[in-house]
Amino acid sequence: MFVKNNYKLIDAKKWRQKSGPLFADKDLGERVYTSRLIGLIPDLIMHGGGNTSVKVNRKNLLGDREEILHVKGSGWNLDTIEAPGLPGVRLDPLREFRSLKKMSDEDMVNVQRNNLIDSSSPNPSVETLLHAFLPHKYIDHTHSTPFLILANLPSAEKICHKIFGNSMAIVPYIMPGFLLAKKAIEIYEKNPSVTGMLLLNHGHFTFGETAKQSYDRVIEQTNKVAKFLNLKKGLDLGKRLSVKNLHMLPKIRGLVADIAYKDNDPMPIIDLRNSKEIINLLKDKNLTKLERRGMASPDHVIRTKGAPLNITNAADYNNKTALKNHIKDFSKRYTKYFDRQARKSNEKKTILTTDPKHGWLRDVGIIGLGKNAKEASAAADLAEQNLHVRISSEKYGGFFPLKEKDMFDCEYWSLEQAKLGKGSPPTFQGKVVIVTGGAGTIGLETAKAFSQLGANILLVDNNKKLLDLALSKLTVWDKSVCCDITDRSSAKKVMEAAIWNFGGLDILVSNAGNASSGELIQLSNKKLRESFELNFFAHQSFAIEAAKILEIQGRGGQILFNISKQAINPGKGMGAYGMPKSTTMFLMRQLALELGNLGIRVNGINADRIRSGLLTSDFIKKRAKARFISEEQYMSGNLLEKEVEARHVAEGFIALAKLDRTTGHVLTVDGGNTAAELR
Repeated sequence: MFVKNNYKLIDAKKWRQKSGPLFADKDLGERVYTSRLIGLIPDLIMHGGGNTSVKVNRKNLLGDREEILHVKGSGWNLDTIEAPGLPGVRLDPLREFRSLKKMSDEDMVNVQRNNLIDSSSPNPSVETLLHAFLPHKYIDHTHSTPFLILANLPSAEKICHKIFGNSMAIVPYIMPGFLLAKKAIEIYEKNPSVTGMLLLNHGHFTFGETAKQSYDRVIEQTNKVAKFLNLKKGLDLGKRLSVKNLHMLPKIRGLVADIAYKDNDPMPIIDLRNSKEIINLLKDKNLTKLERRGMASPDHVIRTKGAPLNITNAADYNNKTALKNHIKDFSKRYTKYFDRQARKSNEKKTILTTDPKHGWLRDVGIIGLGKNAKEASAAADLAEQNLHVRISSEKYGGFFPLKEKDMFDCEYWSLEQAKLGKGSPPTFQGKVVIVTGGAGTIGLETAKAFSQLGANILLVDNNKKLLDLALSKLTVWDKSVCCDITDRSSAKKVMEAAIWNFGGLDILVSNAGNASSGELIQLSNKKLRESFELNFFAHQSFAIEAAKILEIQGRGGQILFNISKQAINPGKGMGAYGMPKSTTMFLMRQLALELGNLGIRVNGINADRIRSGLLTSDFIKKRAKARFISEEQYMSGNLLEKEVEARHVAEGFIALAKLDRTTGHVLTVDGGNTAAELR
């Protein structure tokens, strides 16, 4: 068995029960359940893709009953889909459009949106009309690895008949949309006894009168194809092994931006995959031949472009010029491909960025590249599947996917072109931000502030429990490293984690610290040294290792330090904290001098009286009592007479990160405490 049937009647009943009292809602609940079952198996989908549907009867506002098609909506993945991810569309109006000879994609989208029962719903799938035209209650559309192999073989129809006889309809390749829906239903009606459809160069449809029946057919038919093709093992997405050439990912990141992006555009995020199986596949003798053959499905093209960045000589990883030439060649080939096809197009097309969206790196692995971690992950998932499909297809007659024109039509689809230039990306999209002390009050607020503005975050702290809790308050794409930052090896470990997860870094927020109190003449040498290790040397080691990566990328970057008011205005009994902090401020200014010619900015925050791990409730109470004032008065003892919170420090880090022409600067965040001012 290639994929397992995970349907359980007891679970299906639970989904039906919790979905609501109406029979339509119960059917929709079971639809959600089986959609999730499909989505949880990587070999059935393409990064959460595919689409599912169910037809139900509902009362409208007038009390009349009407047939409603609930079909997967844009932006939802099958593995996590909920009922809102299957927007309801009035079915009868959609069926009427079958009589038309043609319909533009724009008209199709409008028709579908105009017939939504909830106008706030996401756009229904581009294949909604196909779901509408087919008569079955439940329909599943998948892009399983076995069916993609079959769909791209020159003898696909012959093999399909061998496996399924007349029980599988075969639909020629047509770009998804109205014409595909028309053709598919015409073929289906010639033999309505079929239990599935093979869409050449595209994917697989099944249907049934129950959710279980359609789902069972997905599993059964996929396994039949896998058995015929002798596929023993499915995809194991996301695996990573240690690799010697990790350092070249930041090089690729920087070079791609230099060659294919505008000067101020962020670098791509990179997602690396390198299981043993992938490493072996990248040694295949046919790989170079397959490189420019095309992609296995139209959905692949949109996210991964038509070809990979293919580096077959591992010696090139240590040669920046060689890497640059590989990326330049890709960019030139892509531009020529666009020019060739754009000339043939009936409408004006705007070229996309000429960067690769996935790569094959011999002895390193597969990489996905994207504007953020989500896009990079999608590209990497699809690249993994596509590589398996290509190489497996060669064993059964060869990999013959979409023609170049078909790929171009998908990649430069009018609906995708219409999105260009609409809306501004988040301020820090494509930026990788490391935050030390990330589980603490200031660290977490800073991480959240950067994350909300589009950055991908790597949290660093030494408390695993608190670190996991902090990470849960960010996005699923953010990562963490648990380590003791006073261990000199930790800095390298964290930088490598940034490369592993995102391909490099852009901003280091060196925030971790802790206050040691006590009169210097009474302080032990051990305690003073411990304070220096955390409050200075850890900052130093992290900054130096971050600078190395930023230099490799060659696109500038920023190092931000959390310094302290103690650095310039010592407090009684706080010498063990203030001394290393003042040294950190000097470090900030020294690095600003030394790294400025590389475009690396180095700045710091000078904060005072922030409720955090440093300024505990007990500490605040003691300080207030010693001054014969309330805790509130103590915390708001500044010119603004307002307490300064961790979020205000986070805003300071954000402000510094935005200042492209500022370096060697200390920004004071204290509400106007003149004792903390730099004079």
